[in-house]
Amino acid sequence: MSGYLFHLPLFTLKQVHTMIIQAFLVNIHARRIYPAEVLFENGRITGISELESVHPDSGYLIPGFTDAHVHVESSMLPPSEFARLAVVHGTVATVSDPHEIANVLGTEGVEFMLRDAARVPLKFCFGVPSCVPATAFETAGATLDTAAVTRLLENPDIGYLSEMMNFPGVLHNDPEVMGKLDAAHKLGKPVDGHAPGLSGDDARRYFSAGITTDHECYTYSEAREKALMGVKILIREGSAARNFEALWPLLNEFPEQVMFCSDDKHPDDLITGHINLLVARAVKYGCDLFDTLRAACLNPALHYRLNTGLLRPGDPADFILLDDLVSFSVRQTWINGELAAENGTSLLPRLSVDTPNNFHAGAMNAADFEMKCSPGQQTKIIRILDGEIVTESDSGTILCSPDGVALPDPDSDTIFITVVNRYTPGVRPAVALVRGAGIAAGALASSVAHDSHNIVAIGNTPETLATAVNAVIEAGGGISATNGTETRLLSLPIAGLMSDIDGYELAREYASLDQWVKTVLGCRLRAPFMSLSFLALPVIPKLKITDRGLFDVDQFRFV
Repeated sequence: MSGYLFHLPLFTLKQVHTMIIQAFLVNIHARRIYPAEVLFENGRITGISELESVHPDSGYLIPGFTDAHVHVESSMLPPSEFARLAVVHGTVATVSDPHEIANVLGTEGVEFMLRDAARVPLKFCFGVPSCVPATAFETAGATLDTAAVTRLLENPDIGYLSEMMNFPGVLHNDPEVMGKLDAAHKLGKPVDGHAPGLSGDDARRYFSAGITTDHECYTYSEAREKALMGVKILIREGSAARNFEALWPLLNEFPEQVMFCSDDKHPDDLITGHINLLVARAVKYGCDLFDTLRAACLNPALHYRLNTGLLRPGDPADFILLDDLVSFSVRQTWINGELAAENGTSLLPRLSVDTPNNFHAGAMNAADFEMKCSPGQQTKIIRILDGEIVTESDSGTILCSPDGVALPDPDSDTIFITVVNRYTPGVRPAVALVRGAGIAAGALASSVAHDSHNIVAIGNTPETLATAVNAVIEAGGGISATNGTETRLLSLPIAGLMSDIDGYELAREYASLDQWVKTVLGCRLRAPFMSLSFLALPVIPKLKITDRGLFDVDQFRFV
């Protein structure tokens, strides 16, 4: 038995009712670090006593980390399996928007997430997706109108109204949008924002509608302007969108208004780290320790009124024991007085999970992906920005064959992009051009395609597009890649978004496929499938594609 951590062996853990931990307590409220003894019984802290000293290797106790905005589905794991991986990194809670599965399955999808999350100790605060579908310019699997949103908000297990992406609807007082906002306000539940690039009077009008956060800022000036309006700014660092480098100075200027989030995090990234990595980077960059921990632990709990402990007598016993305050390596994670992870190993059990789905697309032919053209024809072209979910809008001349079919243009790194309607069989796919992926030969496809989650694919020929897309269709959802002779697939049977296998195994399979895409297909993107999934998102600038065609987000119309 350790001299500073008193507990029975792990196999008898559930029989333990009273525990004492001695360590250096990082008191964020008092902005002090001191030796302390923490007593907890039946899942709650019953006492904290300051000591003269503790063992030098006792470690540091802090409240657990909270991801202030995440789509759990983007980890390709259901909540119960996401929790198994996240607790290893000191995550005790998430503010989770089930927007992805709601676009596929509607209310049934939200309820699936609630049921599955309730089986594990990690504290998921789920919101009601406010924009299902995200726009009228794509085909989704479901619709959540004001009545459906209100019914879900009335559920006590629902904590907030999720990101209001329809900022034009807010600015123009759209009745459906305002009805959803009013329902959240009447029930006293926070409303999350989503306003990339919005500034000036439009931003003031948007946030004055009772919208309190924004996780879409990608420049310091934009974030600072919104923070001065009183908006809570979420510094995002996910698998595709990475804004930490631009926004971390906000911690020094607005410590009470900043939170950390991942938004979308693929499984290979999740096994590497979570919010703990952002805390370590911020402190390394010279940010105040207490302000940084406030953003990672306190601010989300206070803003969303989470039932998470903040290391005070009477709080739930949710805290983590760190090796140091430099690497923030997590030695132990405790939730409700139960040890959830220790020394890099999750102690949460692996649970079986249901596999609801909504997938009806039929097999495609190469001819379905041919793009007709005429010599000298000009077109708009999507340009991928690696590490961002925004794109640029390029234009160029289509390289056209003698028989009037578009060809890829290797000299300008231009290939084809398509979106296939997965909900209605027999619909001709939308096809356009994209550049910046670096794929010389082959294709990749995914049924994770924000926000409606049709099938999005990029490839150098109609033949490779058909091969990659059909692999996803045959599996009822997944991600695939082909070089024309070999095709690889990772199946996602839960709504075409999530896997039902062990999370660590999934992470290995995903990392292997990711590496294959980079080495064999030559893709230059840091996170190919994550970047691919956002090319169909018509609420993020500038040029995107849906199952209905090429869409100019700035003009908010098809082009």
